[in-house]
Amino acid sequence: MNIGDLIIFVFVLSVCLAALIISVFQFKEKGFLFNNTYLYASKKERETMDKKPHYRQSAIVFLLVGIAFMLLAIEIFFALKWLYPVVMLIVICMIIYAIVSSINIERKNK
Repeated sequence: MNIGDLIIFVFVLSVCLAALIISVFQFKEKGFLFNNTYLYASKKERETMDKKPHYRQSAIVFLLVGIAFMLLAIEIFFALKWLYPVVMLIVICMIIYAIVSSINIERKNK
């Protein structure tokens, strides 16, 4: 592993840890809610909305982001080229989950 790979590894691992820490806080429903529905809501809507499903959705997405970056860090450190398709599969699942859970949350709110 050369110095460039080491720098990339440390950066990717840092992003992984940040995503996992945010995920823990989202699961605990603490801190800022990283969710588009909340971000685009007016101040009045934010006060009345049920934040629990949005926290859960954000927590799961950040968990999947953390796992994807962890696998990327492992791939960089050990030079395992076969992990890249696994990471892509996780990213695709994360996108599908975000879309489906957003639809489900909206259906429950109506």
